[in-house]
Amino acid sequence: MGSHSEETEQGLITVSDHYANQWGRSRRFAAARTGRLACSLARLGGVGLCAGLGLTIGIVVGLYTSKTSLGALDLSQTRFLSTIVVDRNDDLLRAFTTKEGRWRLPVTTGDVDSRYLSLLLAFEDKRFFDHSGVDPQALVRAFGQFLLNGRIVSGASTLTMQVARLVERRHERSLARKVRQMVRALQLEEALSKTEILNLYLRLAPFGGNIEGVRAASLAYFGKEPKRLSLGEAALLVALPQSPESRRPDRFSGRARHARNRVLDRATDAGVISVAEALRAKSESVPTKRKPFPMLAPHLAEQELAVFPDEQKHRTTLDKSKQRALQTLLKEQTRVMGDKLSSALLAIENRTGNVVAYVGSSDYLDADRRGSIDMVQAVRSPGSTLKPIIYGLGFEAGLVHPETLIEDRRVRFGNYSPENFDDRFHGAVTVREALGLSLNIPAVKLLHAVGPVRLVDRLRTFDVLAKLPEDAQPSLAVALGGVGMRMMDLVSVYSALARSGVPANITWRKSGATENQSQRHGAERDPTAGTSPTTAAGKTGSKKTHLLSPVASWYVTDILLDAPVPTHAKAGRIAYKTGTSYGYRDAWAVGYDGAYTIAVWVGRADATSTPGLIGRTAAAPILFDAFTRLRQKATPLPKPPSGVLRASGRDLPPPLKRFRGDHAAHKPRGPFEVQNVAIAFPPDRSELDVEARDGEPLVLKATGGALPLTWLVNGTPISSPAHRRSATWTPDGAGFVNLSVIDAEGQAARVHVRLR
Repeated sequence: MGSHSEETEQGLITVSDHYANQWGRSRRFAAARTGRLACSLARLGGVGLCAGLGLTIGIVVGLYTSKTSLGALDLSQTRFLSTIVVDRNDDLLRAFTTKEGRWRLPVTTGDVDSRYLSLLLAFEDKRFFDHSGVDPQALVRAFGQFLLNGRIVSGASTLTMQVARLVERRHERSLARKVRQMVRALQLEEALSKTEILNLYLRLAPFGGNIEGVRAASLAYFGKEPKRLSLGEAALLVALPQSPESRRPDRFSGRARHARNRVLDRATDAGVISVAEALRAKSESVPTKRKPFPMLAPHLAEQELAVFPDEQKHRTTLDKSKQRALQTLLKEQTRVMGDKLSSALLAIENRTGNVVAYVGSSDYLDADRRGSIDMVQAVRSPGSTLKPIIYGLGFEAGLVHPETLIEDRRVRFGNYSPENFDDRFHGAVTVREALGLSLNIPAVKLLHAVGPVRLVDRLRTFDVLAKLPEDAQPSLAVALGGVGMRMMDLVSVYSALARSGVPANITWRKSGATENQSQRHGAERDPTAGTSPTTAAGKTGSKKTHLLSPVASWYVTDILLDAPVPTHAKAGRIAYKTGTSYGYRDAWAVGYDGAYTIAVWVGRADATSTPGLIGRTAAAPILFDAFTRLRQKATPLPKPPSGVLRASGRDLPPPLKRFRGDHAAHKPRGPFEVQNVAIAFPPDRSELDVEARDGEPLVLKATGGALPLTWLVNGTPISSPAHRRSATWTPDGAGFVNLSVIDAEGQAARVHVRLR
């Protein structure tokens, strides 16, 4: 869609004021106009000319003398249109009905197919550009038909008169009402241009039900904008306003077809189209049902409406084609994962921070998936997705290098003893391997050296939400998802990695004049300028411009480019990281290349656990598909900045050969130092949807305790491997279950869960 004429809107607002200035000249205008109409009638000739001429002149004189008594035509109601949300190219994303429940979208002559306008004028008012609101030839024809038939056969209505009727909403068929329409038509012609009058018709014409205007009708019956109408579609839209309820194609397709063909025949007789074109148009099918109006980015559209209720047109930075592609992707992929699962996605341009796609849920209308909840704005656990920033701070502080060795062995920090997701220890690994494999223990050890307070403060410096429990201080649990974040915060963090350490200012309002409650707004940062004054995420005057240094950002990116990719995906094209929150509630994948940063979330909107849901298998495939649908090939990431040290482990400086913070963690040496046993999954008082698993066993997981562990279900032991802290169990139905685990020292832990 092209942009709509705002000058036309302003003109309509001031029409009433214009009338007041015009009426002072009405008598002089009436005399001159009456003379011109009389001359036109005199040239018509034919039967009943004298009577028709006398009557017509009398009507015209009456029209001009009665204008003042009628008062001004109130056009204020024509300003009440459907609120629309559009993308960066002014293409429609979503529309809302008016307060009266009508679909009435803004539209001008430049927004419709030229053939529609040709058919409209040929059928309704072929002398539209020649008359002054009232057509004298049509008056004589109507009078002659009245004399011959003794009743009104045709009303001599011009398009201007029809607009007057639509504005006043007076649809009675009587001579007095017709005279009133003529008066109003003359007023319209004095105040507005022909194009402005046509625009009013295109906006107000009825098309059946609650559809008003040609644009709303084109979307409702054909599912497309009126700029690309076929000849048959254009003819149908010309025919409907004459009798919108009895010709509704979704109810009376036969009548609609007949009326459409009459329009085509009239256009053929007028020489507007050829006979062959008319025959082809008549062969087109007539729609038999209404199509839904576009509903792209519905969550974002509702946010716009709530924050800026007085705006009629909301301009966004989204790209309609990309939004539709990614919205469809999430709906298709999530549908096969489970009945209650939902998903969300946010994609931004790294250079500008503009949002190109905003998918708040996999299906907005799916109540079972709670699709109306906007998961882009929901605060959830990020799982392991903050690990790259932890390593980045370690690189920045000179604690480690990608090739530094770090111990992946059992460790305890006070009462906290982290474990890896696979319940294994990998011994001495490089930092590159530790981050690439998303090992928990090395990340926690490095965070202990960096300081969790430093991590959270660095995030909050850039207005990144890092929500902790009330009165809680940042702890080592932050490394594994022990903090609440929104998807757009994660996108901001990862965009910094793509932009040499400088987070993007995320925005979805194209105008940028008003700050949205959920967007960052400020001066655009140059990712290559490390010391230039900028506005850091809306904090004017902030001295901190980089979330991470360019060198640290490059080290992290270099590692994430080598992360294992999903099946059938090409490696090395995007840098990405997955994450899974405690209890399998949230599965994440966040990635970037030189052009875009995208985050994907999969889970249940009600935060119920979904056993087996992990970022690597649930969210990562969607992330890679999303990048494929956004662009044909990956955009290269920044080249290594100065200061990058490319060396193998043996060539590193001695302080970087091995992580020096290993001594800060206490290594347990006896049973008395082993952490007490606890059940990690399922969480206590949680609900598990086992019906959707089709007999697939649940994986029970424990932390701490001395091996071997004994698992019990409602007091009955189940088999479990002696060397692992996990066991599998297949429920036999729904209900409440008590799960217990006992370690070799007799320590026990219990949880109470509900199976659905």
